[in-house]
Amino acid sequence: QMELVESGGGSVQAGGSLRLSCAASGYTLNGYCMGWFRQAPGKEREVVAIIDIDDVTKHADSVKGRFAISRDNAKNTLYLQMNNLKPEDTAIYTCAAGAPYCSSGGIWASFDEYNAWGQGTQVTVSS
Repeated sequence: QMELVESGGGSVQAGGSLRLSCAASGYTLNGYCMGWFRQAPGKEREVVAIIDIDDVTKHADSVKGRFAISRDNAKNTLYLQMNNLKPEDTAIYTCAAGAPYCSSGGIWASFDEYNAWGQGTQVTVSS
């Protein structure tokens, strides 16, 4: 059974950095599409970044150039490096694994199309 455990959230001032980690157990990350999602209060969940089975990455326009998704297969861990954080980045961040596809025809897999999710970690950015 897949299990994902996140860590690394917290509170920072605007312009600061955080690195989120998502450790997997019960299976190996290598060979799975994985993604980071976030949900801010009163807003719908949105995809932040994805990494496919060939380690090709894509990032939402709102975080492009500031965030970077990566994974370390030896540590079986997914990461999200977040730099130059802004107050609008405040949200609960959740990692997900196992979608049947990462993206197709410009459409990214939705949160519900993955089959394993972390518990979520809070990121708060103050101005």
